[in-house]
Amino acid sequence: MKKIINMPEDFVKEMLKGLADSRPESIGYIPEKRIIYRKDPFINKVAIISGSGSGHEPDQAFYVGRGMLDAACAGPVFAAPTLDAIVDSARLVDKGRGVLFLVKNYTGDRANFEMASEMLEFEGGPVVETVIINDDVAVKDSTFTAGRRGVAGAVFVYKIVGAKSEEGTNIDDLKKLAVEVNDNLRTMGYALKSCTHPEKGSATFELGDDEIEIGVGLHGEPGRLRIKYERANATINRLMESIISDLPYKSGDEVALLVNGLGGSPISELYIAASIAHDILKSNGIRIFKTYVNNYCTSLDMEGCSVTLLKLNEEFKRLLISPADIPVRYF
Repeated sequence: MKKIINMPEDFVKEMLKGLADSRPESIGYIPEKRIIYRKDPFINKVAIISGSGSGHEPDQAFYVGRGMLDAACAGPVFAAPTLDAIVDSARLVDKGRGVLFLVKNYTGDRANFEMASEMLEFEGGPVVETVIINDDVAVKDSTFTAGRRGVAGAVFVYKIVGAKSEEGTNIDDLKKLAVEVNDNLRTMGYALKSCTHPEKGSATFELGDDEIEIGVGLHGEPGRLRIKYERANATINRLMESIISDLPYKSGDEVALLVNGLGGSPISELYIAASIAHDILKSNGIRIFKTYVNNYCTSLDMEGCSVTLLKLNEEFKRLLISPADIPVRYF
């Protein structure tokens, strides 16, 4: 294993320190709890918090800033953030309007955020609401999940709900908005090659040189099927058929398209995937409002990509294009 790291056990801590060092005017960092938070004023708004295991960067710590998240709790690589970190982050960024947790649908994340909410309620505040994000169409349930997984589509929830929170919207309306975005969101991905865990030093799952995993999870969980490698046209079509039929998306719908790299694929390959997705959407009469192509929610250095569609209304469109000041210039 060759990585730009020192001690593998310091991977997350040093990565988050580098983020805070690079944006000292706007990003704060609590090393012992692995909390990244906004330092700039955000008075009179509901605080938006997310968090999960590390290894999916830029998700979620790099989405902390004006117009998106107010704090992110980072766990160890592929492991949930701690209960005390979630509680402390809520206390830190609450400004008296309450806190909305946006949580991907993984058992450890859900359990710790739920316990944090209960603890904060028992202690008398802040008021907390939670929305579970489960945009992955690859599986409905498995031994690895508590239902559909939360994957790259979560960034659309952060963006739309974060923008709305800047307008002073109350927590009940923000929760309703987050649920509505999630309900109109679908994602599916595939892996060409496994990723390497920095502490393990070897592949997290086995995938033959001539194989690809359709519907792979962000931690290498099994997807729908494992097949022989095929051309991008065929594989992206498999993803798009599953996504479009799931909601379903119909002719005349307007969508935001997100082509997300899993960490190890060149940007050129992601744009090839985007081109194929565009052709498929146009052939189905589905209009594209805006296309996003980059690494938004990765799995360390896994090779492959995911595709996300968000069915839009005018409010979603307005909030998607509103300004955001976050460490990565993806929105």
